[in-house]
Amino acid sequence: MKTIGLIGGMSWESTALYYAAINKEITKRKGGLHSAPILMHSVDFDPIAKMQAAHDWDGLGAAMVDSAQRLDRAGAQAIFLATNTMHNVAHRIEDSVDLPFVHIAEPTADALLADGIERVALLGTAFTMEMPFYVDRLKAKGLGVLVPEVDRTNLSGIIYNELCKGIIRDQSRLVYIDTINKLKARGAEAVILGCTEITMLISDDDSPIPTYDTTALHAGAAADFILS
Repeated sequence: MKTIGLIGGMSWESTALYYAAINKEITKRKGGLHSAPILMHSVDFDPIAKMQAAHDWDGLGAAMVDSAQRLDRAGAQAIFLATNTMHNVAHRIEDSVDLPFVHIAEPTADALLADGIERVALLGTAFTMEMPFYVDRLKAKGLGVLVPEVDRTNLSGIIYNELCKGIIRDQSRLVYIDTINKLKARGAEAVILGCTEITMLISDDDSPIPTYDTTALHAGAAADFILS
């Protein structure tokens, strides 16, 4: 099996889900006591979140490059970034190491297209919903993308102030369900849970349209690489 390098900690709550999902997939496919060879660099999220709020993408890029290079030196054979928002600096990582980098939007788009979805809603942090780095990649794959017209700040606040701290509130789940209903009314056939924490709050059992969990899909791509 190959060894992956995982950049995590953004937040540690979702990174723990990544670790579990990758290992469960390896055990499922390999059987026995097999588990995933993973090297992880888990950052302190507080300064990262402050740089995000200040739109210091140069500083954020430098931090992700440092993590990727640490993992490269440690012997990783590919880099996985366990967060949707920080893929805004994915190009910095790709330029910094001569290792495969699997963008989180790629397995997500592939799963949607395989299921015949043409028009999809995207939920995530305000950065992911409002900046072009994620939407443009989905559109390049041929998908129509809808983002919420209102409540983006509130949706993002639930992520940072609750989910990143492990706080799950029914009231916040209802906010997300209401938003998904509005996106469905605008023509969305499915919804991307485009922040690695949203899977803690929303599932197919809650949503009026199918959900595509980027954490699970990216973890599946990691398992694919490990076994390739």
